[in-house]
Amino acid sequence: MSLNRYRFHSVWHVDASPCAVYEVLSDLANYPSWWREIRSATRIDDETGELRCRSFLPFDLVIQVRRSIRNQQAGLLRASLSGDIEGVATWEIIGRDGGTDLMFDQEVVVNKALLRRLALIAKPFFRGNHDLMMRGGFKGLKQALEERPVRRRDS
Repeated sequence: MSLNRYRFHSVWHVDASPCAVYEVLSDLANYPSWWREIRSATRIDDETGELRCRSFLPFDLVIQVRRSIRNQQAGLLRASLSGDIEGVATWEIIGRDGGTDLMFDQEVVVNKALLRRLALIAKPFFRGNHDLMMRGGFKGLKQALEERPVRRRDS
């Protein structure tokens, strides 16, 4: 595997319905409101946005996110990524045990020149940085879901 290629896998469980989780995760523009490591989200068009991310390490990643699959019934969100990293990110959302399991998979190649040059010595730090970002996302998602108003069906 190339020094500049990464595969990440995270599994989360939240106490919320798959529908509520899907609504939050599919709304890319609001990620900065609950995921502190995503510093900004800018809408480019109906299918594309740009995220600026920063975790522990002192650099931003600017990523264009283009939706490729959005299927609530299947509990699947997938996007192609370009910019400082290039590849694919996927959320799989599965109702389980009165809540929701989420699987996040990301397969990317780093394009940012500084990160490519440092890959040999810094790869473990990059992985750790990603892990911290994902922990922040998990914490923020749980809080966002807890604060979310409960929607009731009219009888």
